[in-house]
Amino acid sequence: MSISAKPSILIILMGSLGDIARGLGLVSHIKAYRPESHITWLVEPKCAELVGLHPQIDHIIIFKRAWSATAVWDLHQQLRREHFDITLDLQRHFKSGFFSFLSNARRRVGFHRRNTKELNWIFNNEHIGYHPEGLPKLQHYFKFSEYLGLPDTVEVDFGFSEFDAKQHVPHSLSGLQQPLVAVLLGSRWDSKDWFVEGYIQLVQGILAIGDHRVALVGDRSQAANAQRICERISTGALINLVGKTSLVELTAVLQQAAAAIGPDSGPGHLAATVGTPYVTLFGPTSPKRTAPYGCENLVVQAELECRPCYKKQCPVHTKQCMRDIHTDAVMEKLSEALETGINLESIR
Repeated sequence: MSISAKPSILIILMGSLGDIARGLGLVSHIKAYRPESHITWLVEPKCAELVGLHPQIDHIIIFKRAWSATAVWDLHQQLRREHFDITLDLQRHFKSGFFSFLSNARRRVGFHRRNTKELNWIFNNEHIGYHPEGLPKLQHYFKFSEYLGLPDTVEVDFGFSEFDAKQHVPHSLSGLQQPLVAVLLGSRWDSKDWFVEGYIQLVQGILAIGDHRVALVGDRSQAANAQRICERISTGALINLVGKTSLVELTAVLQQAAAAIGPDSGPGHLAATVGTPYVTLFGPTSPKRTAPYGCENLVVQAELECRPCYKKQCPVHTKQCMRDIHTDAVMEKLSEALETGINLESIR
């Protein structure tokens, strides 16, 4: 179903860093074929500055997660003032569906009923076709542009071509001459997290193979683990940035890095969208669905019957799927990443 030359479009994708990073590619694709379209993005505060980096997003509306009558009413008023032609609900949950309904767009496009949760589908009046959960999320997002009658994409642009990492990189990395490897600690799920001893062996291995620098990145919840690693590896070549960067600074660090490593997480997808190869340590989730864009060949996983279980906490409390990921296998994939970079063939 085609769209007009100058549509006003609302994209709803609010809270998950990895999902938002991938969803940015949809904006560039729409603008490539409908350059006069006006695109608004509804997002929550923690990812608003990332959305703001995309030069083709015309307007950002921030919902502050307060499920109070006042907050919802204020959002409702903002949405109604925009007079949207089309809303694209990319989030699949009750909240995004409800906000899609509040947008009052004539066309409210969401996922197929079988691909949604929490009765999301009832709020949208158009739906893309059903696709199995094994379909990569990025490809699933592009089913929306296909539904709107736009041509297939040949190469994905996430909007970072004009982003100058040098202006935003933390002071501790400014002027760095040696190749940088970013090592991500932690994720939103305990079951995805690797072990500190594994990280220690990994950092030691990276520092031993050449004149590299290693930056530890992650949020404040990983500060204690970062401190343990730094205490075990006392060298100026290891830079601890855990809990010390804004989202824009993290984006700059990842863009500056020659490669990055860590669990299945939002920053991993962000790394891939800024063109940095990301070695993903997969445990309870499946790389078929969530391997970072262009980095499907850089996956490390243990072969266990119980995985993928998609549980935030390990059901048997051993995290064996992560425990069986060995440093040698990670280093092998890192060498591949440093040599070949992003696999551009994966986007065709």
